[in-house]
Amino acid sequence: MPDVPRLAVIIVTWNVRDLALGCLRSVLDDLGRTAQVEGAVWVVDNASADGTAEAIRRNFPAVHLLEPGENLGFAAGNNLALRTLGFPDGQDLPDYVLLLNPDTLIRAGALSALLAGLESSGAGLAGARLVYGDGSFQHSAFAFPGLAQLIIDLFPVPARLRESRLNGRYPRNLYAGEQPFEVGHPLGATFLLRREVIQQTGLFDEQFYLYCEEVDWALRIRAAGWRAVCVPSAEVIHFGGQSTSLVRPQSVVNLWTARLKLYRKHYPPLKRLLAVWILRAGMDRLIWNTARDSSQSDEARKALVDAYREVIRLSRKL
Repeated sequence: MPDVPRLAVIIVTWNVRDLALGCLRSVLDDLGRTAQVEGAVWVVDNASADGTAEAIRRNFPAVHLLEPGENLGFAAGNNLALRTLGFPDGQDLPDYVLLLNPDTLIRAGALSALLAGLESSGAGLAGARLVYGDGSFQHSAFAFPGLAQLIIDLFPVPARLRESRLNGRYPRNLYAGEQPFEVGHPLGATFLLRREVIQQTGLFDEQFYLYCEEVDWALRIRAAGWRAVCVPSAEVIHFGGQSTSLVRPQSVVNLWTARLKLYRKHYPPLKRLLAVWILRAGMDRLIWNTARDSSQSDEARKALVDAYREVIRLSRKL
């Protein structure tokens, strides 16, 4: 179909077989509904132990499956597929690339709406309007992180501030509208890019293994002169992030290591210094509170305190 734009959908999976199969079914169903785009799907399976790759081969033979044999993480997994497609400098590249989390379901018409929103806005990057599995509201895009967000993350503040622009949130009425609105970056669950943007800005920075990958790329996209938008008319179910599980010590270290790398790469010197001061004060507060939290076992408290101390140690390298 030479007269329609070409879309490559990339999904990176790791031990989420049932979610990945549902995601693929929704993507292929939506691609089949429209003749307005020619689409192909690429899956990178990061050495899943739950039979994900076998199930994809059996149920979706048209999907391009890449198996690196190890867990590359989100950034490197997507980069593997992008390089396989020929990015950044190859020939016969797709017009658009959608990076999609496996814990999503594409609503009918969402792909064409997302592409239309990107085109009508002239943006280089777009994300869908995300909802949780029960249909409830989910913040789908954020302003770039600043010092106020760091304070809100680490210290007690009035609840209204957590839903405010100071915390990077956009008003809910914008999501209820029909028009794309400008954002700092969409959540990485849906990340639609123009071919030219990838060619101009490169791929994911693989120093960001688990967190902040999309924020870093969106910052580079903005620095290259492109805008990012959220497209409310494109609805996607995103199951991730709804549950409130216990804080895991390694996740604490991974998250704040990534944020420290983001500050080092993109913040000017004074802002970096202020961010480190705020972070260390916040970690000291968490250490004090955790050590006195009788609801957790001694072992759990010690593991968390050690994680917070590790973040402080890493911050000295910034």
